[in-house]
Amino acid sequence: MAKEKQEKDLQEQDAPEVVEQETEEVQEEPSEVEILEEQLQVEKDKFLRLFAEFENFKRRTAKERMELFKTAGEGVLKDMLPVLDDFDRAMTEINKSEDEQLTSGIKLISGKLRNTLINKGLEEFDVRAGDTFNADIHEAITQIPAPSDDMKGKIVDVIEKGYKLGDKIIRFPKVVIGQ
Repeated sequence: MAKEKQEKDLQEQDAPEVVEQETEEVQEEPSEVEILEEQLQVEKDKFLRLFAEFENFKRRTAKERMELFKTAGEGVLKDMLPVLDDFDRAMTEINKSEDEQLTSGIKLISGKLRNTLINKGLEEFDVRAGDTFNADIHEAITQIPAPSDDMKGKIVDVIEKGYKLGDKIIRFPKVVIGQ
């Protein structure tokens, strides 16, 4: 009898485990619909991520293209800056001349060149003597003793004009600052 009781106790102990294992097996095996829904969610997530990445790519390339169009002529405009400087020097000397036709002809050509470059996006920096020196937008060529105390740290003379193309500085104005 003791033996039968032990066997019965063992069977009872084994029985709950078998029931638990069967329940776990039933819970572990998802149905085909659940598997397909999970796969669908994974694919939807992949699709949304890919779509968002593609939209970001389109925005980035459109921005880069616009930036390229804005600054496409930058090299040519940089090469034209010395010509503008030469025109400024020439105008200074020609204005001393008494030949009105020569003066008006050179002014006409200079004006056309300037207007063409302005239409292409070129802007001149407005820098004058007495302005405060800013290392971010000015290039200091040299420092001289300030003519007065209020000119210390300020621009004393502008050696070469600066130019921007859109928001980008293509040539910094070269200045002399007071010390």
